[in-house]
Amino acid sequence: MPSEVALARWQFGITTIYHFFFVPVTIGMVFLIAIMETFYVVKKDDNYKRMAQFWGKIFLINFAVGVVTGILQEFQFGMNWANYSRFVGDVFGAPLAIESLLAFFLESTFLGVWMFGWDKLSKRMHVASIWLVAIGTTLSAFWILTANAFMQHPVGYILKDGHAEMSDFGALITNRQLWYEFPHVFLGALVTGAFVVAGISAYQLLRKRYVEVFKPSFTIASIVGMAASFLVMVVGHEQAQYLVVSQPMKLAASEALWTTSGNPAPWTLFTIIHPAEHKNTFVLQVPYLLSILSYNRLHGAVTGLLELQKQMQAKYGPGNYIPDVIVTFWGFRVMVLAGVLMFAASAWGVWMVVRERLLESRRYLKLMFASISLPFVANTAGWLMTEMGRQPWVVYGLQLTRDGVSPTVSPDEVLLTLISFTVLYGLLAVVDLFLIARAVKQGPDHGEHGDEPESLSTLAL
Repeated sequence: MPSEVALARWQFGITTIYHFFFVPVTIGMVFLIAIMETFYVVKKDDNYKRMAQFWGKIFLINFAVGVVTGILQEFQFGMNWANYSRFVGDVFGAPLAIESLLAFFLESTFLGVWMFGWDKLSKRMHVASIWLVAIGTTLSAFWILTANAFMQHPVGYILKDGHAEMSDFGALITNRQLWYEFPHVFLGALVTGAFVVAGISAYQLLRKRYVEVFKPSFTIASIVGMAASFLVMVVGHEQAQYLVVSQPMKLAASEALWTTSGNPAPWTLFTIIHPAEHKNTFVLQVPYLLSILSYNRLHGAVTGLLELQKQMQAKYGPGNYIPDVIVTFWGFRVMVLAGVLMFAASAWGVWMVVRERLLESRRYLKLMFASISLPFVANTAGWLMTEMGRQPWVVYGLQLTRDGVSPTVSPDEVLLTLISFTVLYGLLAVVDLFLIARAVKQGPDHGEHGDEPESLSTLAL
């Protein structure tokens, strides 16, 4: 049987990835809804109101499931990661408390106002409530990422009696890691929300249903998706350059670079990695590109994994400090490929809208429906690269992952909860998809039209 460390990592990884399916949809979609309702207030066009109300249904479904799955994340700190919680709790406590007591309550309170205030508030007050929801979701992400950024690059702390204590809250929220990580995640969420809206709109446009609602929905989503996906690449490039300084081992692993590169350094497009032998075969490289990506110039070497391993052993003592190279290497490339495809697909959509050819191209509309999966692939691959590339550290340079697990939890207990939560989350996924599919089939004017489109699964096939 796998150890409690491996099982605890699997449980946290599975539940976190599942939770993050919903978080970016919530953050991104609420901004699109706010834009749509703002157009309704400014233009006094009821179609924008119908748009906001329809997408509000999808948003609420994802919000509810996201809240339920997110609660479990904090419970796991006490259940499976008690030593980690003791070590870092005095630092984590402040951002997590602010997220719960300020950001989440701001978000949930004004979401209730928005849901029940359509006929009770003025238009301006009502649209202000959805913008406050959007601000609340963004602040929630900011404080959660403040905690994660500390794990990636610890700042503002002192070590006392075997655990970390916060010594400088300002350093925590000005952490350079946070200000590379937060824009990247936020823009990725905008892309995710945009592609969900664009993909569902494409499905409806294929059926020529509610064109007056879903064509402008698609237009807004494609513009936001194009702009945000481009900015994601820009910010992601800057974040990758920061790894040269903050986590060179992760950078080397993302390139499967066993020995220090030449100068200039080529970027590996494809290779077969042999971790046990510390070598690669069938290497396909692009000259100069790794130097450009790392330093914004045509020269500059990148330190390899084996040399970094010696440096870390000299600093931290004996041990294997090389992360899972295969996951880190391919996670980065899958994320980049998905990002490029999203930019191309959304830019093509903007061009189709401008040329008034959107409704004519059924092939493109089907492509956009299928492209709903792209941001979820990119988000998952990116977080796998980020978190797996930090191993074997749970707090980089301060605490090893194996030292963070609960000392009294047995492998049998972790395995039981792992299976239970996986099954429960699977059932939640079925319910979530069913509710979304039903809302999509009903359309923005449920009860006013008798037509019933073919199922989403038919189109997917």
